[in-house]
Amino acid sequence: MTVAEDFSAVAPFEIRCPAEQRVPFVFNSPHSGRHYPERFLCMARLDRIAIRRSEDCYVDELFGSAVALGAPLLAANFPRAYLDVNREPWELDPRMFAEPVPSFANIRSARVAGGLGTVPKLVGEGLDIYPARLPLSEALDRIETVYKPYHEQLKRLVTRTHARFGFAVLVDCHSMPASIRVGENGVRPDFIVGDRFGASASPALTEHAIGLLIAMGYTVAHNKPYAGGFITEHYGRPARGLHTLQIEVNRGLYMNERTLQKSAGFDALADDLARFIADLMALPEHHFYGLPLAAE
Repeated sequence: MTVAEDFSAVAPFEIRCPAEQRVPFVFNSPHSGRHYPERFLCMARLDRIAIRRSEDCYVDELFGSAVALGAPLLAANFPRAYLDVNREPWELDPRMFAEPVPSFANIRSARVAGGLGTVPKLVGEGLDIYPARLPLSEALDRIETVYKPYHEQLKRLVTRTHARFGFAVLVDCHSMPASIRVGENGVRPDFIVGDRFGASASPALTEHAIGLLIAMGYTVAHNKPYAGGFITEHYGRPARGLHTLQIEVNRGLYMNERTLQKSAGFDALADDLARFIADLMALPEHHFYGLPLAAE
């Protein structure tokens, strides 16, 4: 079988669209994919639970209210352990492959060093995915067949939104382990809002997002330890009216990380996120225009 056949029954990603896009927002859930192709599972050394440790379980559902509120949601069906679209297209670890990687591959990024490149070497708990080196063709096929079409679709959604409304806001939706702690006191954040230290979104948007979550009673961190990955960095151009926020949700709020089952808190969190999304969309438009070029 091939990469294309891995997703012959289930599309690698899907766009959930409102009947009409009414707001200049696009939501993206790149790590919540739950379709693990049998071919991939046969290649891996991990069982069906362990291989899901990097998955942002149910994040597409948590933010699903965005569609009813008038915004499209792009959601991956392919799992993050299979391919990570929140990386540059060629962040490849040469130690993973039987043949040399292309000369233009970024083999020295911190993400590659951590085993979390475009084709990941590890899942979230530091477990090796594969028992042996992969054919380089496997990585190239995943990038050509899944990665590039995903970003083409995301770019299309953002570009159309910008053309229609004059600006666009991309909200990149993620989850994080409950073990994450921040600050000298080791506080466990419920959310982390990332804007690449001010480079990917207007300050008003970031401050508004953080303020809304705090007002709901949540503990919120800003940029640390997650300031945003490739998607936030690549699509966020606030001086051009393109704003991107990364939002990380603590998994302990809504699921059992051991069994990967939803917890009793799931529905309440989804309701809070629906209110958060509606209120975020209500930020006056003048906060998105006239930003200095230095904001990039």
